Amino acid sequence: MDSRAGHRKRLRDKFLKAGLKGLHDYEIVELLLTLATPMKDCKQQAKALLKKFHTLRGVLDGAPDELQTIKDIGPNNIFGIRFIRDLAERYLKDKILKNDILKNPQDVFNYLFISMRGLKKEVFKTLYLDTKNRLIETETIFQGTINSSAVYPREIVKSAIKTHASSVILVHNHPSGDPTPSPEDKSITEDIVNALKAVDIRVLDHLIIGDNVYFSFASENLLD
Repeated sequence: MDSRAGHRKRLRDKFLKAGLKGLHDYEIVELLLTLATPMKDCKQQAKALLKKFHTLRGVLDGAPDELQTIKDIGPNNIFGIRFIRDLAERYLKDKILKNDILKNPQDVFNYLFISMRGLKKEVFKTLYLDTKNRLIETETIFQGTINSSAVYPREIVKSAIKTHASSVILVHNHPSGDPTPSPEDKSITEDIVNALKAVDIRVLDHLIIGDNVYFSFASENLLD
């Protein structure tokens, strides 16, 4: 066994023994790169990626053209990075499909954070739930600057009735990273709550996603 193969085996053994918490971030990126180039030493490329993108999350979210500015990072590596990122999103989505979302609000955040983090504009989504608080469907309502003229409560009501939803969860992101609700956020939430109440559909929560953190209207008693 050559030294590179031995090094990769040691990394894999560390992961199998202790999971990701047993690895440094550069070792996680290194293992990810070796999935596409198993016979190549990827340690220097992994460190260079972390130096450029600062965090593991930054590497996973990196644009293909930016990732390939690192020497010896090619299309196969890009495929591996995108595949792992999208697989994680699918896993989290499938996980909440079978669970009572009210008992797992962190799962909702984790699932949507993957798809909404790093966005340059605000995206407003609605999660439609059945009588057991299980996810029926997720719909993107609007993209852009959120204001009262952009998000139409009647469209949410129409979709909620169409999907036979018993309740909904509202979610949007703040590109600034600060999830603190604005006056417009509070006003829109009130309008949607009142519109859905008229057809006997509850708003269980409104989550605002920031930089690895979220604000919950329900937790702050702002839905009454």
